[in-house]
Amino acid sequence: MSTYNTDYYAWTYETAAKLRQEKFNEVDMNQIAEELEEMGRSELGELENRLIIILAHLLKWQYQPDRRGNSWRLTIKEQRFRVKRVLRKNPSLKPKLSEAVLEAYIPALMQAARETNLTEETFPAAFEQTNWMIEQVLDEIFYPED
Repeated sequence: MSTYNTDYYAWTYETAAKLRQEKFNEVDMNQIAEELEEMGRSELGELENRLIIILAHLLKWQYQPDRRGNSWRLTIKEQRFRVKRVLRKNPSLKPKLSEAVLEAYIPALMQAARETNLTEETFPAAFEQTNWMIEQVLDEIFYPED
């Protein structure tokens, strides 16, 4: 049997086959438990990544009004849809949404600064200073004004 460290793909399929055959004594249960936890962390990471993109584009929208365009609007719209899909598929992530937004804000700020050539100090230092509500960030009709 392939080992987790040498051929992950083969390990997943071989382990799944052994579980289906109920050969539990041939399966590394600790590794499976760790893998399941990592799967959960990756779903949270997916949520945070989508929030980073939304927040960065909302910052760009607010701080570069002369550059607003359909591309930014559609990116915000698409990422809102993707966040809602992640939350629909993983309802247990909803209570973590506030924390995820707070975690996503600083990378979003850096992304917005990089993409606008504005200094980091141009933007609010923390999400709470944007005066946006989390519900607004995900609301299809919310776009911050300058």
